[in-house]
Amino acid sequence: MGNPKVKNKKRRRIIFFSAVILAIAAVGAFLGFKRRDVAINVQTEKVLRRDITELVVANGRIQPVLQVVINPEVSGEITELPVKEGQFVQKGDLLVRIKPDNYIASRNSAEANYKSGLAAQALAQANLKKAQLDFDRIEQLYKNKLVSDSQFLEAQTALEVGQASYESSSHQTEQAKASLARAEDDLSKTTINSPIPGTVTKLRSQRGERVVGTAMMAGTEIMTIADLENMEARVDIGEIDVVLIKIGQKARLEVEAFQDKKFTGVVTEIANAAKGSASSTQQQQVSSSQQEATNFEVKILVNEKEPFRPGMSVTAEIETRSRTNVLAVPIMAVTARMPKDGDKGKKKPEPDKEAANLALPLKGAKKEEAPKANEIVFLVNGDTVKTAKVKTGISDDSYMEITEGLKGEEEIVSGGYAAVSRQLEEGKKIKKGSPEAEKKKDKST
Repeated sequence: MGNPKVKNKKRRRIIFFSAVILAIAAVGAFLGFKRRDVAINVQTEKVLRRDITELVVANGRIQPVLQVVINPEVSGEITELPVKEGQFVQKGDLLVRIKPDNYIASRNSAEANYKSGLAAQALAQANLKKAQLDFDRIEQLYKNKLVSDSQFLEAQTALEVGQASYESSSHQTEQAKASLARAEDDLSKTTINSPIPGTVTKLRSQRGERVVGTAMMAGTEIMTIADLENMEARVDIGEIDVVLIKIGQKARLEVEAFQDKKFTGVVTEIANAAKGSASSTQQQQVSSSQQEATNFEVKILVNEKEPFRPGMSVTAEIETRSRTNVLAVPIMAVTARMPKDGDKGKKKPEPDKEAANLALPLKGAKKEEAPKANEIVFLVNGDTVKTAKVKTGISDDSYMEITEGLKGEEEIVSGGYAAVSRQLEEGKKIKKGSPEAEKKKDKST
């Protein structure tokens, strides 16, 4: 048998350590509960009615509304180029002259052929007239039986030959006339005049260079003439936002070169096809190699007159939809939460067991969809918060329209971001604070 004193000593030691462990656990639980019950520092705001204008923001370039690329229609050497880049020209001013020697020779040759054709036509007409007179005389004699049948047929054949010769010479004369007109047109194209009043924005060729005409291929780009009085912003808008754009909508423009000024504009044109649209085969090749964004070009006429230059960077804010006097909350006040079990409603009836066993779908049965997150705001309820499910509409840079869930004048939590997006839940304690205090707390966490 063991010593009773030793056993009592062991029992007391066990009891002591057990008490210590229980005390530590109680202190930990108390501290945990106390930490969980710590109030969260937030900012609040009343739900008020506001005017909201939805904006679509896009980037692009400033370009002239009207610009013309000058390409020669004939090939040759540039002998005159009296303009410089940046020079203003009037409509009809001389821009380029191409060496005309070969075209003058072609015109002279075509003119000679045309004159020769006229002479041949006149000769054929005279022969036809003579054949007609001979036939009339032979025909009269033939009626009086003074000439033989062979003589009559010979005169008739000569008349038909004369008519055919005259028609042939007439067609050849018309052909020579068309060749002359074409040669004169080619000669006239050696001189290029400005089709519009504008500024030479790009000059790619110099005097003495040889250029290629557009008759056989794309041709050489000699220069670009642009009307800088009327400018537009050409911006790229994604496929999701382009459906909101309408012709006539107003826009605010910021040009990087004019940082101290704001400009206004109006949407004048919306592309019907995406930029860089290719054939189906090319699109498959692009999609297999890389995923590219789908953008549509939108043109915005700039109302103000400033010394813009083509290619300047611009940012456009297009006003797409607007609402007046609607309930609105700060964008930061709206967050998303997954629905709890109690929000799912009644349990859906199970499908027929026999149909399930046969792996046959029930008629009208729909696949169970994954639950969607609810949009909520946090209402201030004394020193705690409660959630309110809402439906949202359009938004601007700061506020979002509330279409359902609020009546107005409620006090809601508007910040900070960490509190609204992660920390707050139904019944959580809050403490109203300043945005600066919240920022310091966010940094510390």
